[in-house]
Amino acid sequence: MSGIKIREGESFESAVRRFKRSCEKAGLLTELRKREHYEKPSVRRKKKKIAARKRALKKFRIREPW
Repeated sequence: MSGIKIREGESFESAVRRFKRSCEKAGLLTELRKREHYEKPSVRRKKKKIAARKRALKKFRIREPW
């Protein structure tokens, strides 16, 4: 769990910004979205395979000299 200590004379808004930044660095939101619904291992593998294919096609398009 991410946590921050409020500094002397620090405004609430800046403390919230620091907290949000620390949560993002820790990867809490991405982990939360990933665990929001159960995903079968077969579906997870399928998504991973599709993502790898997309990355490869994108890499190929960037490399391809016109």
